[in-house]
Amino acid sequence: PETGRLALYLLGLRATCPPPDPSPQRFPVTWLKYYLEKDWAGSRRHGHPLTSYYQYSLGVLALCVHRKRVREEVIQRLLVAERHRRFGHAGGSAVDTEAVAALAFACLEREQLVGARLAAELRAAVRGTRARFVAAQSRDGFIGNVFSTPLAMQVFIATNTCRMQPAYSRAMAALLQRLDAFTSAAAMAQVLPVLHGRSYLDIASMQCREEPDTLTPLVLEPLPVGPGNVVVRLVVECPAPPCPQHLLYDRPVPALAGASLLDLLAAAPAQGTRNFTFETQDTPQGPFLTSVLGLAARPQERHYWQLLSGLGTSLQMGVADYRPEDGETVILRLSKW
Repeated sequence: PETGRLALYLLGLRATCPPPDPSPQRFPVTWLKYYLEKDWAGSRRHGHPLTSYYQYSLGVLALCVHRKRVREEVIQRLLVAERHRRFGHAGGSAVDTEAVAALAFACLEREQLVGARLAAELRAAVRGTRARFVAAQSRDGFIGNVFSTPLAMQVFIATNTCRMQPAYSRAMAALLQRLDAFTSAAAMAQVLPVLHGRSYLDIASMQCREEPDTLTPLVLEPLPVGPGNVVVRLVVECPAPPCPQHLLYDRPVPALAGASLLDLLAAAPAQGTRNFTFETQDTPQGPFLTSVLGLAARPQERHYWQLLSGLGTSLQMGVADYRPEDGETVILRLSKW
């Protein structure tokens, strides 16, 4: 199900001040409600949504911003997952998912789309999320990582606690030092509201006024490739049961200085008689690695290709944005969230 993609579309549609006639919005809203139910059908077999709790939370948030009621059962599914800390995945941060769920909870209460008892449960869940964010803040000021920090900050903004929370000020100071990391449209959409002291919840109460159409498309020039060459060690690991061996690939890969990881994968040489192959899928966040050496990451089995440094830490960027340096090691690992 296209839960997350449709939710983003509806958030964007509301933010652009659509015409007063709600007819064009009814069709995607109906489909989103359908996708939420189809998405959750996976829980009967897998114990989690077919997509992810992030997309599921985003769907609830989008419906709330459009002031559409959500069945209590749908909300309770997220509350149960939040109470039992099911938002995380192996070796990764759950901050982004927790933040989107908390924004959905705060929206449902603010728009008075739930009863008093459920509203109290939602407030308690949001308070718990804020406390975890404060405790999880690293010394450099980020909450989770640089990309999840804006979503976490939106929770403080949406609940009017940013001014009284020192963690928010530290996160803002850290964020302002790393704005160059936000290169994709989806990442920019997360950070721009924070820079203006807003959250996704503000979309619901926007006062749409007649504005001149002064927007012009911005064509971004590709980042220049530096002079000379680099050599990056590329490693592919598969500790999961489907793989016959743990180490599938380990070769030095020469590339132009400043080349992206995506360029590096395209230049990777064969190992023995086996060519290096990979596949990607276009997403709002940029190309997403879906298959390496013929091994596909199966979302229904909660598998994904994790991008790691030689020290085993997450690269925190996608294949099109990350630019390895000379002598660096990059690990592609089939992991489970």
